Amino acid sequence: MRRFGLCALLGACALARPAVAEEFYKNKTVTFIIGFSVNNGYDAYSRAVARHIGKYLPGNPNVIVQNMPGAVSIAAINQLYNLSPRDGTVLGMIDQAAALTQTLDPGALKADVTKFNWIGRVSDNSAVLYAWHTAPVQKIRDAFEKELIVATNGQSSRTLSALMKNLLGMKLKLVNGYKGTAEAALAMERGEIEALTQPYPVLRAEKPDWLRDKKINLLMQAAVDSHPDLKDVPLITDLARNDDERAMLTFAAGNSRVGRSVMSPPGQPPERVAELRAAFMQTMKDEDFLADIKRSALDLAPMPGADLQTFIEESVKVSPEFAARAKTLMEFSEQ
Repeated sequence: MRRFGLCALLGACALARPAVAEEFYKNKTVTFIIGFSVNNGYDAYSRAVARHIGKYLPGNPNVIVQNMPGAVSIAAINQLYNLSPRDGTVLGMIDQAAALTQTLDPGALKADVTKFNWIGRVSDNSAVLYAWHTAPVQKIRDAFEKELIVATNGQSSRTLSALMKNLLGMKLKLVNGYKGTAEAALAMERGEIEALTQPYPVLRAEKPDWLRDKKINLLMQAAVDSHPDLKDVPLITDLARNDDERAMLTFAAGNSRVGRSVMSPPGQPPERVAELRAAFMQTMKDEDFLADIKRSALDLAPMPGADLQTFIEESVKVSPEFAARAKTLMEFSEQ
């Protein structure tokens, strides 16, 4: 009898949990904060998730999108960490290199990215460094002997380009100041620069003629994992000449595994985080979501939130000496 009573109690609790969650989200609005402006990969992935995740949350809340660009998403990071509600009604997508920024310059963020609740990865970032077909550098190893004029727009592009110059001794002339990839691409066509870095899926979608007509040469993948379409294009880690260089390049490019990931503020109830993570993974299999991704010619490589959380936490575990050396090697100077 006692056994039956216990089972009945447990069953009642199990039934009560979804009801409580449904009551929480019912008639609520979830805000999805994007740390970048519109018309880029972060924005496209965020909006695709926002359009569909609500149907998998109990109570089916409405999900709205808010772009909050500023200082490579630092404005959004500080908002999400310090000001946003900690109840499951806020999601976000921030710069993939946020953990790297925190490690190299702890004072840059008013946040600890390891304390965010990481909900899941939509896709890794298969960025590629490419050069105009008339550039003297036709293959990445040519840059050890010949100058390459590179536009560096984002944080990852700046730090990796500086590392290739300072650690590997490549003859890169780094140019900052273009407002975005579209402006830098026009500058490339005008002959002002010779190379830039861009996520490969975005390049493939926006400039198919450049790839088809061989107007550009794909020099290197700025990542630690190879894209299925780019097996013949070397990874940045392939440029290492010894274990020390390989460790530094892997550390710097590791944020490519974070890619386009969804997170939420710290300090939330564990059950709410579990609901968000479950809804996220269901969204990754949703037919309408998959159609959105295909229509946008974007890649999809989901990672569960628990695995992503572990990766973020491990990525900041480096010695102070290693971090100080990395910061010196990745210091950007426009030359």
